[in-house]
Amino acid sequence: MAGDAQKTRQRLLEAAAAEFSERGIAGARVDRIAAAAGCNKALIYSYFGSKEQLFDAVFEAHVAEVARETPIDAADLPAYAGRLFDGFQARPQVLRLATWYELEHGPTVDIPEPVARNNQHKAAAIAKAQKEGLVSKHFAADELLALVLALSKTWAFPLSYCATATATPPTPAEIRRRRRSVVEAVRLLVTPVSSTP
Repeated sequence: MAGDAQKTRQRLLEAAAAEFSERGIAGARVDRIAAAAGCNKALIYSYFGSKEQLFDAVFEAHVAEVARETPIDAADLPAYAGRLFDGFQARPQVLRLATWYELEHGPTVDIPEPVARNNQHKAAAIAKAQKEGLVSKHFAADELLALVLALSKTWAFPLSYCATATATPPTPAEIRRRRRSVVEAVRLLVTPVSSTP
């Protein structure tokens, strides 16, 4: 019985991720989520409490998955940025959920505790690398983390970042070129001045 409940909960999370990433919290409908998951919508309220709490559960699950799949390597932030770029290209749903979270919760809301904890861990790793002389101290560790994350998702929404963007999907060669740009930009950002040629 517990196994069935867990499977149903997982189906709801997957269906909700698709619905929320496309429509946000306000535009999402529990009827569509329940239908896509093949269950009664009452289960959404039973397992999660509300549509907003379901969204938070989806968001936190995706953030945790990204953290597991892409652990930070503060000693090699360019490679870390490249892996993040790969993950964002493979799963654009994650960034859409993050964007909806920011849009719908506004700038003054506290970020979810698991996200804050994950970011604190990453910033601490960067601060340690800075103390060891592996990473530039030009920016504070938390600022540097924000810049690396921003660069890693530069082409996730290509129309926002590229004046020459077209409606056609980028070729594999173009994606590789973009990835190299991200990695090189992060390398230039984090390399200690004394280590530059």
